Amino acid sequence: MRGMKCRNLRLDWVAGLSLVLALPAFSAAAAQSIATQTTLNVETHDQSGRTQATASVSVAGMDGNAASGAVIIEDGNRQLESFALNGDGQATSVITLPAGNHALRAFYTGDVSHQSSISATTNVTGQASSTPNFAVTLAAVAPSTLPLSVTAGGSGTIAVTLVPQDNAALTAPMFVTLSCSGLPALASCAFTPESIEILPTTPASCPSGSPATNCPPVSSMLIQTQGQGTAGKAMLSHPRGVHDNPFALAILLPGMLGLGGLAWGARRRRWLSRLALVALLGLITTLGTTACNPLYYYYNHGPTVTPATPSGTFTVTVTGQSTNGVTAITNSSTLVLTVQ
Repeated sequence: MRGMKCRNLRLDWVAGLSLVLALPAFSAAAAQSIATQTTLNVETHDQSGRTQATASVSVAGMDGNAASGAVIIEDGNRQLESFALNGDGQATSVITLPAGNHALRAFYTGDVSHQSSISATTNVTGQASSTPNFAVTLAAVAPSTLPLSVTAGGSGTIAVTLVPQDNAALTAPMFVTLSCSGLPALASCAFTPESIEILPTTPASCPSGSPATNCPPVSSMLIQTQGQGTAGKAMLSHPRGVHDNPFALAILLPGMLGLGGLAWGARRRRWLSRLALVALLGLITTLGTTACNPLYYYYNHGPTVTPATPSGTFTVTVTGQSTNGVTAITNSSTLVLTVQ
């Protein structure tokens, strides 16, 4: 009987311990399941004969705390832009809309403690124009989802599509040059190709299954970050030495010139000339076996450590610029880059 009581006591103790250990997991799961509400407000206005939409997004957590992370503006099943929320859980972006009807909505991707959510759809209409133009749209390739998340030292690829607008009115080809801004330090972007040609016959849409020749032109954008490491090869090819130290040069050069002048001035006194040459040889030998020697510095101090791209969330702007010889045409789109 006593053995059964002890056994039941042990079982109760194990069950209680399991419950205590499970509580943090339940708390973490509850902390990561806070619902959110995403609100999208769109205001349109005319800009040089085209419709521009100012999209204001607000994301509120049901816990009363501001949400963080990224928001994607979608037009039907097409992603237009993505940008990061500020500290108040809000963001604003200006989008140029082509002619026709558009169904805009904001998709909040969530963060470590808030769930994702989607706003109600806002229907807007872009007015028609007879002036040739283009729109810039972005789509993730690798990684395949936005926001684009990479580790320091890694890279990401974005498909940049230029959608022609009213290009039938072109009297000459339109060349659009692509660039990016907003990258963190020690990160770079490259486009292939960097310049895209738009013709009067360039398609403005891409039906499913169509070949690339029947679709708007696309450029591949590579975002490259830098990982932390050592610059061993750079140190071997160009190690730090006396030529990098102005104080060493200030001492070495006058000393060598002085000894050289002493040797030249005493050319008739053979013993003094020999003494000057021995002293000069000793100075050079000393410098070659001390910290003024590049190899000495490398072997005793090692290679320098190269810094990594800082971690964080960044809003990267991709810009396309063209000109008709009189006025410049500039359009852009944004994406969120997270470096881990």
